[in-house]
Amino acid sequence: MATAAVTSRPARRMWWAAWATLTVSAVAIAGYSVPAYLAGDPTQSRLPLNPDVALHYLTIALHALPAGLVLLLGPVQFVPALRDKYRAMHRIVGRVYMVSVVFASVAAVLAATFSVNGFSAQVAFYLLTAAWLYSLAQAYRTIRRGQVRLHRIWMIRNYALSFAAVVLRVFLVLGLAARSRYEWLTVESVYTTSAWASILVSAGVAEWFIVQRAVASRR
Repeated sequence: MATAAVTSRPARRMWWAAWATLTVSAVAIAGYSVPAYLAGDPTQSRLPLNPDVALHYLTIALHALPAGLVLLLGPVQFVPALRDKYRAMHRIVGRVYMVSVVFASVAAVLAATFSVNGFSAQVAFYLLTAAWLYSLAQAYRTIRRGQVRLHRIWMIRNYALSFAAVVLRVFLVLGLAARSRYEWLTVESVYTTSAWASILVSAGVAEWFIVQRAVASRR
């Protein structure tokens, strides 16, 4: 989430409240997901493993570690005071973020290929990864050309796709809670629906924020 051109005190408070919520959520999910893969113990995997693919756990771990770093670094990059005062640090963190997304994307494709959650969920993660890499490439291209505003827009989109991992967990909790009440719901349908919904909601909120930011800057 990037900074909108806000001048009123209520608007600033709203932005900081949204930023704090995003940051706390990202830290919580990274703190929940990443440690499970640091020990190298497949029994601690947060996702079901494919018993026919010995490397499935490794691909998930190689995705989780850099993806967790992306979740943690993103919010810091969007703080105007830090970004403007420490520009060299902003660029260094940006490079680490970019490399982390690339590594996480490669591992995500492999992990999705080996997934036991069904073809529809696989397609969702393939599309998410493609959009993740495309938005990153556009963010890099625009900043290299000195197009700062476009760079920030593409980074909003990119981090929104990163944040889909957080939204996915929220939908999974809600879906599994619903499943305890509605027996016709299956684990696979809950997971597939949560995967697609997390992508659509994250991307949709990002586009809404970009539009609101553009409108505010013209006032």
